[in-house]
Amino acid sequence: MDIMSAAQRSALMSRISSKDTGPELALRRLLHAAGYRYRVHGVLPARQVARLRSLHPEIPLRGGRLPGSPDLVFSARRKAIFVNGCFWHGHDCPVGQRRPASNTGYWNPKLDANIARDQRNRRDLEALGWESLTLWECELKSTDGILAIATNFLGPPHAVPTAFRQKADP
Repeated sequence: MDIMSAAQRSALMSRISSKDTGPELALRRLLHAAGYRYRVHGVLPARQVARLRSLHPEIPLRGGRLPGSPDLVFSARRKAIFVNGCFWHGHDCPVGQRRPASNTGYWNPKLDANIARDQRNRRDLEALGWESLTLWECELKSTDGILAIATNFLGPPHAVPTAFRQKADP
């Protein structure tokens, strides 16, 4: 087994992106092709941000983003999707359950804090009246079932939620 130097590990880790990852882009392409439209990285329309801030001043909406900056936001449906890396967010798959054997004093608290932050963000989203779905990196390797999971969560692509339908004139 090759052991990396600190400089090599630092260079490797610096190339890991938190936005626009391969699994996230694959999911975006899949959902867009299916007819879904969304916002990325937790961004909300300004009016919706103002309304949520007035109703829930205790929940921070930093930069007009939902808690946790979900990867995909469906504001009319009040639903959000997170695309999480198995290692970084502690999935129960083999990759997520494997923790680094070296420098455990750094890695274990960091990974535990990621899991706790994810739980807090989901609670905050629920308090705001939003539903969230977490899709894992390992699940996105096969797109066959992912579209079914997302469609089940979101509903039909072109359906407009009842709250946004215009009332017919009598």
